[in-house]
Amino acid sequence: MTSQVSSPAEQADEAVVGEQRKPAGTKNVRRLDRVIIRFAGDSGDGMQLTGDRFTSETATFGNDLSTLPNFPAEIRAPAGTLPGVSSFQLHFADHDILTPGDAPNVLVAMNPAALKANIGDLPRGAEIIVNTDEFTKRAMQKVGYDSSPLEDGSLDGYSLHPVPLTTLTVEALKEFDLTRKEAERSKNMFALGLLSWMYHRPTEGTEKFLTSKFAKKPDIAAANIAAFRAGWNFGETTEDFAVSYEIAPATTAFPVGTYRNISGNLALSYGLVAASQQADLPLFLGSYPITPASDILHELSKHKNFGVRTFQAEDEIAGIGAALGAAFGGSLAVTTTSGPGVALKSESIGLAVSLELPLLVIDIQRGGPSTGLPTKTEQADLLQAMFGRNGEAPVPIVAPCTPGDCFDAALEAARIALTYRTPVMLLSDGYLANGSEPWRIPDLDELPDLTVQFAQGPNHTLEDGTEVFWPYKRDPQTLARPWAIPGTPGLEHRIGGIEKEDGTGNISYAPANHDFMVRTRQAKIDGVEVPDLEVDDPHEAKTLVLGWGSTYGPITAAVRRLRNAGESIAQAHLRHLNPFPRNLGEVLGRYEKVVIPEMNLGQLATLVRAKYLVDAHSYNQVNGMPFKAEQLAKALKEAIDA
Repeated sequence: MTSQVSSPAEQADEAVVGEQRKPAGTKNVRRLDRVIIRFAGDSGDGMQLTGDRFTSETATFGNDLSTLPNFPAEIRAPAGTLPGVSSFQLHFADHDILTPGDAPNVLVAMNPAALKANIGDLPRGAEIIVNTDEFTKRAMQKVGYDSSPLEDGSLDGYSLHPVPLTTLTVEALKEFDLTRKEAERSKNMFALGLLSWMYHRPTEGTEKFLTSKFAKKPDIAAANIAAFRAGWNFGETTEDFAVSYEIAPATTAFPVGTYRNISGNLALSYGLVAASQQADLPLFLGSYPITPASDILHELSKHKNFGVRTFQAEDEIAGIGAALGAAFGGSLAVTTTSGPGVALKSESIGLAVSLELPLLVIDIQRGGPSTGLPTKTEQADLLQAMFGRNGEAPVPIVAPCTPGDCFDAALEAARIALTYRTPVMLLSDGYLANGSEPWRIPDLDELPDLTVQFAQGPNHTLEDGTEVFWPYKRDPQTLARPWAIPGTPGLEHRIGGIEKEDGTGNISYAPANHDFMVRTRQAKIDGVEVPDLEVDDPHEAKTLVLGWGSTYGPITAAVRRLRNAGESIAQAHLRHLNPFPRNLGEVLGRYEKVVIPEMNLGQLATLVRAKYLVDAHSYNQVNGMPFKAEQLAKALKEAIDA
């Protein structure tokens, strides 16, 4: 990764682009290698939509990008208050990037609360675009401003652009038959138009989007498009914005292919659909809405044409119960939730372990405990996924590392569940779920073959020569039991939560049988085939940084910074957390120091220390936000030097 780009205000020595998009002589155009923009405003100001549209156009333009939506948990916090601030951060560049960026170069603040909530993250020299119409005395007092920050000199270290966004929007829409309140709602589109001009973003996609979104309200669509164009024209004509900026497409960052912008939850949804198609099984989702997992339910409900059935249950327990029933019936069964829902589903996950049926349990982690921080990210469900059931009830655990990787992780979780007849936990989190990045659409021949062979008839011969079906007779390679579709003649068998007799599946309380079944179920999970852990170590380092899940981007960005500064450090990242890759112990033994950054209080470190007796060092954060690359780079440098 290149060093942190200076803010546009500090880039006076940047070369002017030779071929300008603007009429000759009107504006200077400076080329940057990357920029970080944050839109911030009230939860009703449309900041998520604004950021999403800017992101979509940036993806169309061909930049590499990474996003960080951040919104309040309240459905609608009091207007103009700090708890009600919603923001969307976008980092885009002409080269490959890994994180949404540490600090914004540009802040668009729609009101005083947005300014106060975000000003601490800005480096000196950053550009601030503020909606001056909202800086009334009452609005400023509501967030603790004794005087106007636009006038008291507190923003002198920044490049301040005061813009009356509300007034300009209302003026631009005066020809429409709208009330002032209705017209004001389009101020986010005015801001989007201004930033689109400022950074040379395409506009056709946004105009088509608005036309489609408000197809049943053409007057509203026309008004939003007019506001969007007015923002663009304002940037073009005002003297306050003498310079626009260009970030070239990241032509060398991606392998050849067809790309689209994708969020983690969308990629995960597509991965589930692809898995069902590759397995030639109907997909069933039994789910109860919960932040930040609900988008998967919403998305899959759109794909009935692929044989997808979605069931919004009355609660978490009903959701997994229906999914487990669908697994018994021969579907690729999925239940989606977050940490609190996993707690409620734990008995049914144990039942799935006992029944030995394929089931995907998808946990989009968020801050806890209890309801905790519904819209903030965390990695604190690892130990719950590992041990959060009564009895010995092992399940494989898979964790994606980027938004796009959620697609592949869904396919991998399905492979394990279907091959080994077991529930599988997939641990994503709010950062991956809501964040987005460019994703190469795979060719069909790149997808794994997940075809399942159901039981067709008797599989065991008794001593008297009678052929019977034993539901718990196992595949000698995988230890998986047969998957028998209900209603198949001759394959009738008993299911339930009470311990099964080996082979026959009959109820058994025999101590020796229980011991055997417990050890067999554990051996089945221990025997799951997972790839060896790959290590990135070009210089035979003495320190290894080991991560899992969404810490991949910040860790990799930090490692790049250290290597660019001449430091030697190795990096490895775990996708499979149960079972661990077979070479993990050998990898850990090669290094004098092992550092494990996690967005929890050291859960992977606890597992690694216990299993491999390695003195792994934790670096932990539980503030609801992802790591920053510079923060990690500093911590890893201290570990190297210690």
